[in-house]
Formats: sequence, C-alpha cells, structure tokens
Amino acid sequence: MPPQKRKATNDPASIGDANGASPAAKRGKPDLTRPHPHAQQTEDFGIVLRDFYPPEMNNERCAAYNNGTLERPVETLQKAYEETQEERQAIQPGRAVVHWFKSDLRLHDNRALQMAYQVARDHNIPLLALYILSPEDLTAHLASPARVDLTIRTLGQLQRDLSELDVPLYIETHQKRSGIPRRILELCQEWGSNHLFANLEYEVDELRREATLIRLGAQNGLKVEAAHDSCVVTPGQLASQQGKQYAVYTPWYRSWVAFLKNNPEYLEVVEEPSANPGDARKHFQSLFDCELPSAPDDKRLSDEQRKHLRQLYPEGEHEALRRLEAFLDEKVRHYDDGRNIPAQQNTSVLSPYFASGSLSARTAVAKARQFNKNQLDRNDPGTMVWISEVAWRDFYKHVLVHWPFICMNKCFKPEFTNIEWEYDADHFEAWCQGKTGYPIVDAAMRQLKHDAWMHNRSRMVVSSFLSKDLMIDWRRGERYFMENLIDGDFASNHGGWGFGSSTGVDPQPYFRIFNPLRQSERFDADGAYIRQWVPELRDVEGAAIHEPYNRGAGRIAQQNNYPRPIVDHAMSRDRALERYKKAIQG
Repeated sequence: MPPQKRKATNDPASIGDANGASPAAKRGKPDLTRPHPHAQQTEDFGIVLRDFYPPEMNNERCAAYNNGTLERPVETLQKAYEETQEERQAIQPGRAVVHWFKSDLRLHDNRALQMAYQVARDHNIPLLALYILSPEDLTAHLASPARVDLTIRTLGQLQRDLSELDVPLYIETHQKRSGIPRRILELCQEWGSNHLFANLEYEVDELRREATLIRLGAQNGLKVEAAHDSCVVTPGQLASQQGKQYAVYTPWYRSWVAFLKNNPEYLEVVEEPSANPGDARKHFQSLFDCELPSAPDDKRLSDEQRKHLRQLYPEGEHEALRRLEAFLDEKVRHYDDGRNIPAQQNTSVLSPYFASGSLSARTAVAKARQFNKNQLDRNDPGTMVWISEVAWRDFYKHVLVHWPFICMNKCFKPEFTNIEWEYDADHFEAWCQGKTGYPIVDAAMRQLKHDAWMHNRSRMVVSSFLSKDLMIDWRRGERYFMENLIDGDFASNHGGWGFGSSTGVDPQPYFRIFNPLRQSERFDADGAYIRQWVPELRDVEGAAIHEPYNRGAGRIAQQNNYPRPIVDHAMSRDRALERYKKAIQG
C-alpha cells in the first residue's frame, strides 16, 4: 500500500517561500516532497486515501526510488536485520515460541510456521499462534467485505486445525495499525516468548512495519525472524544479463523456469507441524478459548451475501487443496483452449485461496509440475500455461519490491500519471453498476457485484474500457476492484490494471485499446455470458446480443430499460490516443 501516514504540510522541505519555491528547488535539486500537479484531483476522486497517506507524490520522487536516492522498503528491512544482528543472535528461547499469521492462513507448506515449530521442538517449549485483526489496515488496504468474511471463516478453520495439534490461535482486534509492533512485543513478553516467526508481505507498509518490529524486538529481547514464503522464487533472485530487475514478463518467466530447474529446492513443499512439543494446554489454556472476531461495521456482508459467498468459496486450506486436485484432474488439460471464455468455467478459481494464504503458490506449482511428468515448460500445453499464469503472481510481487512507488498510488510508468483524465462521477457509477450500454462490460461488472469475483478476460476488458473508453483514471477502478473482489491481492490487481491501462510493466504500447464489441464477439460468441448476467437482454437472439441497439434488438433492450452506450468507442479511442501521446511527449 502507499507510504506510512505523515503530515506533509508540516515538513519544512515541502513548504515554499512567498514565490512558491521550496528550499530544495532553490538549491537546484528536485523537490521530492512537492505533490504531483494532479494530487487534488486524485484526492477528490477517492484515489488517495488522505486519512492514512500523503498526497500523490510527484514523478521525480518515483525516479528517486529508481536511482537509489530514496531507500526501498526492502532495503529498510535488510538494514534492520544487519544492524540488529548481534543483539538478535544473543537472544535465547524463552518459555514459548510464537508464529504470527498474516496472509498465510494454512498449516501445509508454511515456512515460517515450520521454522517456529522446529525451534519449539528443539527446546521442548510450546508453540503459540497469533493473529492481529486491524480495522485500520482493512480500510487502508481496501479489503472487501467478501475478503474479510473469507479471512474470518478461514481463521475459524485454522483455529480448529491448530487445536487438534494442541496449538492455540490467539486472535486480537487492534484498532490502531501503527501500534501493532508494540502490541506484538507486549504479547510475546506476556507469554514469555523470546522468538517470533512470520512470513514476509511485500507491500510498502508491511515491509516498513516488519523493519520496525525487528528493531523493537532486538531492543527488548525478542528475536524476530521473517521468512520468504509468498513467492515461489524470492524477489531479488532473478536479474537480466545486465543485472537489472526484469520489467517484462516473458524474459522474466524464462529466467524463473531456469532458476527452478537449477534450484529444485525452491519447489520443496514444507510439511505441516506435528503436535505441539510443549504443554500449551497446561500453561496457556486461556489462549485456546479465543473467540473469532467480528467484521468491522463497514466490512460486513448482508445475510444473503454471506450465504451466497460461503457456498461459492468454502473456507480453508482443505477446500483449497481439494480444488487444486480437482482442477488438475478434470480441467487443466483444457485450460489453454478454454481459459479466455468467461461463460465456461475452465479456470481454477483458486485466486481467493492464494489471496487469503490458504494455498501457497509453491504447492500449486509443485503439484502441477508433478501432474505434468515433473516438467514446468513442456509436455501438456494446458498445464504449462496454467503454471505460467500462477507465475504472474510472483512476477507482480517482484515488481512491487523493486519499484515500491507502485504501492503509493503511482504506476510503473509515472509519466502516465500526467494524462488528462476524466473524473466523471456519472460515467464511473455506470461502469460500477454495469450500465454502460456495452453488454460484455456490463456482464462482467455485474458478475463482480454478485460473486465478488470476475473472470480474468473480463477484468482486462473492463479495465481497458474504464481507462481508455471512459478516460477515467485507472486508479479509481483499481480501488473499486480491491473493495469488491474476494481475491483482492494488491500486486496482482495493480499489475492487471497496469496492463489494461497500458501504464504498467507491459511491452504493449498505449495504442493497444480493446474494442469491447470485438472482445464480446470473440470470447462470448453465443452471448451466454451476457445472457447470464444481463437479464434485460436474455430474449435477444443471435449476434444482436453484442450490440442490441445497432443490430435490430433495440426494442427489446429499450423495453427492458437496458441503456444505450454511454460513449462512442471510435471517438473515445481517438481521444485516448491523443491524450496518451500528449502525456508521453510531455
């Protein structure tokens, strides 16, 4: 997410003189604290959440992260480890070992959990588990009610599974996100634990919080160990021949495959912990009685929504592993041919389980490779393509670590934040509600609203439509997705919107603009997807379903109050080309 909250107006470096020049500008240096010229628009349109974050940064600040003038958060973390190494090494185990669960809600193939278990077993002391629910984090990170509900349900399953191993899962709601490191330290001290294990999350806030906790722990007798677990290949392991981070997927993926072939241990799945080596029920009985938290008021589903989504996405790692096995047995061979047809469910729909941490990407790739005769990039085409799709999750996290400003309301190509965007609230609302007059777009948006999920092809169509047909700042769509998707993952969501808006790590130029009519005809040829989600058009026959008002079905559409197209695609395309080109030319 964006950087930690600060009062930018109180920063002397951000205050100009009577003529508007800041001290940095007077010295002939770029003023990295001055907001972007469009900062007020991004704030007013709900793109930058000013309750938590500063105004949108300028493009020069992005460049400062690229050239090393500003420290990347992963470097802040590394420095915290290096500078506390001596203190940390001197810390001996206490009366217990704690694993802090975050977005890794599983026992199977959980590296930090296994590390914690090993220390507990080696010293015959209890293993304890901790989860902190932060309402401020949920708001700042745009967590959807659907994802919050899935997280809480998954915590319940995890708590039951841990209890069978005599491991308690203590869950606490902590209102102030800034106070989480101190609260974790207090709990560890209360339990007599000198060791805390956790898996790393790569967003900016999380890396900085981890660095804070490492230093705080070292100062107070708590050894914090953070493991790389969410990626198959650890960020920073892959580099081009020039020693640089890849910004294009295809060469990155070739490097990813080659790395795994040369380092097969990265696909070794970690076993689940066995029974608690210490007597946790004797010494920590009260922790076993912890109740599941309730969702914050602004993150609650209706009873009808809750029932519907719980049927679509049962919680926990047992369901995740079952779905993975069923997909590999029944569908993966047809994945390459059918993955782009929204009406046919040929995808795995495992993304909610990846996002909640019920399933590791490592397990998914390892099982797919095993299914594919122990090959990653040969044999069955469907399996090969699916492995490459799972690898996109790694790629986007690698990008996030190296270019952290994308987690701060910027895009990989910062010059595109200079585009003259439209901030049309009526057009945005029509897009959200699935009432644009473009049937394929409306079907996709209604699927999202009803199922808290959207087919990947549909995500590409609607993101291109918002950013190029409507010329609405893509970051507002990025936020809307996060606030509604059950599988909202920042890195993947940002990467997808970067693709759709041509502002991200994407070799395709800005003049690649999806024609919604052509997308509809190609990927929903018989209109099954449209008829499923746009009931106003179910009686429309044949190809008219894709464009009812121009293909003789206007009467049916009008009788059922289906709207006419809110923009003309050809005119919108010309406008987009002009504005993108202008932004590039400066």
